[in-house]
Amino acid sequence: MTAKPVIPRQAAHRDVEIAVDFYATEAGEAVALRFVDAVETAYGAISRHPATGSPRYGHELNLPGLRSRLLNGYPFLIFYIERDSFVDVWRVLHAQRDIPAWLQESQV
Repeated sequence: MTAKPVIPRQAAHRDVEIAVDFYATEAGEAVALRFVDAVETAYGAISRHPATGSPRYGHELNLPGLRSRLLNGYPFLIFYIERDSFVDVWRVLHAQRDIPAWLQESQV
């Protein structure tokens, strides 16, 4: 299978920036940089194998095709939909948030 480009929406970029700022302030620059590495690694895996993400929230919210992937080492989920030519990343959210409410804000 050919890898697809991963294209995060503005909300996903903002989610990552907020998390990086939090980790840099609360845990230090090294932890923040490891978070960025975890996001990039997850994006790479999603690019190569988009169908491996969990469809749980897609079923719960009646959003066909929505999948999620847990970041390695961090309590964050990446929410995305595989499109014909790319992977559409909706949000990168802390797993303890009200996920359905946050995702509904992302629907376009």
